[in-house]
Amino acid sequence: MKFIKNIKYGLLALGVLTFTMSCEEDPEFFASDSTAIQLEELPISQIVVDGGNLSNPAITFNWNNADFNQAVVENYTVQFSSSQDFTESSNVASAVGVSSISMSMSALNTATSAIGLPPLQENTVYARVIASLGVQNELAATSNIINFQVTPSFSYDFKDYYLVGNGTSADWNNNNDNPPLFRDIGNENLYTYTGYFTKGGGGNEDGRFKVLEERGQWQPQWGTAADEGSDDIVESGEIAGNPGTQDSDPGRFGVPDNGYYTFTINFSSNTYTTVPYDASGATEFTSISLQGSAVGTDTAFTQSTFDSHLWYINSINLSSGNLQFTTNTGASWGGSTSFSGVATEGGGPIPVIVQDDYEVWFNDLTGDYIMIPLNL
Repeated sequence: MKFIKNIKYGLLALGVLTFTMSCEEDPEFFASDSTAIQLEELPISQIVVDGGNLSNPAITFNWNNADFNQAVVENYTVQFSSSQDFTESSNVASAVGVSSISMSMSALNTATSAIGLPPLQENTVYARVIASLGVQNELAATSNIINFQVTPSFSYDFKDYYLVGNGTSADWNNNNDNPPLFRDIGNENLYTYTGYFTKGGGGNEDGRFKVLEERGQWQPQWGTAADEGSDDIVESGEIAGNPGTQDSDPGRFGVPDNGYYTFTINFSSNTYTTVPYDASGATEFTSISLQGSAVGTDTAFTQSTFDSHLWYINSINLSSGNLQFTTNTGASWGGSTSFSGVATEGGGPIPVIVQDDYEVWFNDLTGDYIMIPLNL
């Protein structure tokens, strides 16, 4: 038994020695810094992103393969920047083992947005390629820098809604400075309007209103789920729409008395509420103006003669930049979201991300604001 054990131990030692000698004979893997990478200039220098065909090809980058002095598969990353020094940049595309990358119109549009370029304006984009090895992106090698011009597209994807009816300032006129509802910044299907409603003559047909999707057009329109004529004034219920839910016109919302109310309509749950709002302690401003880099010259709002807490500008050209609402008391109101949001006194600048003519509304009771582009 002792002899057999000795043979086993001898064979094991021989195996370890053989494995060690084999490892010593294998050549070690050494990669070195890559030779220079040359990113080719583009055949076109100006690209306008086609917002109607975002899946179409837009651009292709070509370069020579990196050489790390080993037969390896390289990583390649295309970077964009709005400045030639690349102090701030974004990785916009990547590939492995190839010497070109193509981008669609959609990808190019997203990439320009990632580096903060404004839409609908011609901007200079700086591009370069970085080659590296392994999951840790070691031995990174950077190409030369090229530049080209891009005009990003923009799509205003929000829906806007407007009040109409004899309980509102517009009466039953579908194109009479109908005040818009204010879109919730956290739920684009939720809208509110806090303001003055009138009961008029006080009858069942008075104090009524509906919601339109387009000024000057009666359809699409939204109201209560009850048929018009049997639509009693109730504080909450289900909504219906022509043609949103049916072919016939829906019933009418309503208020029981003159006063301030908060009307809320939710297009996700198809429900609404109309509840009284206490405006008795609200400040009565005598003027409010629009200020900021997006507007240039200070511009005064028009105060609604129907509701003193509602302010509007029918049309103003706003450039990319920021703005705020300044009252006659010297207070500045600001927010943090473009197109719609809630401003607070002392709040930050409201961003304007795309130049266009805008209709701007501000509610000093709630701080709600909405900026509706007229051409996008």
